[in-house]
Amino acid sequence: MTDKQSVKGKGFLLRLDPEMMAEVERWAAQEFRSVNGQIQWIIADALRRHKRAPKAPRE
Repeated sequence: MTDKQSVKGKGFLLRLDPEMMAEVERWAAQEFRSVNGQIQWIIADALRRHKRAPKAPRE
């Protein structure tokens, strides 16, 4: 992995139906996040709740 990839993360295409996308956009605006930031938060929250969150790197 290059330094540029580690900073940006891994990108992928996500297709949502228009109603779902509109709801994510409204939710993101209410939380003062970008849509991308909101989707990342939703995924991270789901991983935590299902005890599948990645472990913090050791120093």
